[in-house]
Amino acid sequence: MFKNKGGLVYLVFLAITIIIVAVLYFKYGGSEVDEQVKDTSAITSYDAEKEKELKEKADIFFQSVNSLPKQDISSEKIALGKKLFFDKRLSKNETISCNSCHNMSAYGVDNLALSPGDTEEFGNRNSPTVFYAHLHSLQFWDGRAKDVEEQAGGPILNPVEHNIPSEAFLEKRLRGIEEYQAMFKKVYPDSTQPITFATITNAIGAFERQLQPSSRFDDWLDGDTEAMSVQEKEGLLAFIDKACITCHNGPALGGTMLQKFGLYGDYWKLTMSEIIDNGVFDLTQDEKDRYMFKTPGLRNVEKTYPYFHDGSVEKLEDAVRIMGKLQVANELTEQEVQNITAFLKALTADVEDKYKQ
Repeated sequence: MFKNKGGLVYLVFLAITIIIVAVLYFKYGGSEVDEQVKDTSAITSYDAEKEKELKEKADIFFQSVNSLPKQDISSEKIALGKKLFFDKRLSKNETISCNSCHNMSAYGVDNLALSPGDTEEFGNRNSPTVFYAHLHSLQFWDGRAKDVEEQAGGPILNPVEHNIPSEAFLEKRLRGIEEYQAMFKKVYPDSTQPITFATITNAIGAFERQLQPSSRFDDWLDGDTEAMSVQEKEGLLAFIDKACITCHNGPALGGTMLQKFGLYGDYWKLTMSEIIDNGVFDLTQDEKDRYMFKTPGLRNVEKTYPYFHDGSVEKLEDAVRIMGKLQVANELTEQEVQNITAFLKALTADVEDKYKQ
């Protein structure tokens, strides 16, 4: 009947297409077909082979906190560190504590762009979460401290933050408190003078080293394939394939390196930052360090808004878009943004009551 074989092939293809569309229509219902196809959260199963490949990739770049070595820290030292963390006497006018900016009930942050200190002045950089901070290889946005113990001393002596005039000032204050005399003596029995600035920051660091609750992502890394949704897995795949893992890897998904903010553009043009922060350059005066900042860890990132060193971005989706453009030169599709955001929310871990006051 048909002399043109190409025409026959076309009609067969058209017929098959019509049948497929009809099946989708009756299965999902008219106008919902497009949304069902586009929205990965609507998919309820994940191919086993694809799951295996994704897990193999993830194991290269990440580590479950459940697999980390157990820390040998006494309960007495942790209790002392916790008491210090919540004590407003660690500020000159006794108005703020460590918890004021790093609230245990708010995932270790205060959800403010910039935080007020003991003098009611505001700091010049966003207060990052203390959860998982001990897993980072450097502290502060400019990386000037090597660990959480060294970091703990910085805000205490900062004139805008805790405003303590000197180490000796704080030592004298705490040595006059009977409860601290007993607690420090028990935790540091071999010290002639147990209450020193070094033991104060050491105890605070001990408390912070316990702040590593596990998330659904950890459960998935540990082998529970049902711990994350299909959309979250698609987000993880995009997170890896779009090179986000270049800076955000390891057990904390970041916190291990300094990187220029704005590798492929001016960050303040996308973040609408009112003040341009020079980053590490302010410390070194070396031009190569201009706009260099520590890459933050992403655990609990859903809860630790606003984002970036200046707290200039409120929404996680916007932060994802901006990072795509500025750091990996990638204009992420809207579906990729939503998928990556979904994955990042799988990093949220419940804050246990034992961390709170």
